[in-house]
Amino acid sequence: MEITQPIQAFSDALKEVCPELNSDEITFMCNKVKVISLKANTLYLKAGEIQKSIAFSFKGLLRSFYINDKGEEITIDFTKENTYAADYDAFIKQKSSKYYIQTLEPCLIVNVPYTAIQESYTKFKSCEKYGRLITEIYLNKVQNRINSFLFNNAEERYLKFISRNMDILNRISQAHLSTFLGIKRQTLTRIRKKIIESM
Repeated sequence: MEITQPIQAFSDALKEVCPELNSDEITFMCNKVKVISLKANTLYLKAGEIQKSIAFSFKGLLRSFYINDKGEEITIDFTKENTYAADYDAFIKQKSSKYYIQTLEPCLIVNVPYTAIQESYTKFKSCEKYGRLITEIYLNKVQNRINSFLFNNAEERYLKFISRNMDILNRISQAHLSTFLGIKRQTLTRIRKKIIESM
């Protein structure tokens, strides 16, 4: 696979979020990134580290998680192709992360440095707009997750998840999915069985 394919996908993703970006702005960003290959079950980010680059997934699935006071890993997000993996709050403030980001599959990632992002904001107005739009997408995702725990039961959360993520459902373990949904693995098994029987 040519290295230009991940860069092209990153370029297309930039344009999709912010169509106002021109060729000079996109070229600037593409010249600043680096493509890296990671094996499955590799930690891209560890809790306590400062995330220096944001990860754009060209190929492969990642998850973000934290470890609670019982030593359990609690999944908070999945990052599939053409989306970003980051602890956004810590990344923006360049402070230590509270989360881990782990590859679930072999991944090909476009690394976008924090310094390049900040430089693009200074140089190009449209890049600043792009950053704002990405932040809005992230905040909307976080709000939807909060609302799901406030207003939906476990089965409703599961059904919403599969309606939005059918393409990755068979790529994630029940253990990871159950902690993401905030339920026990046995509960997830019962929900799946109930849905299958009702079909």
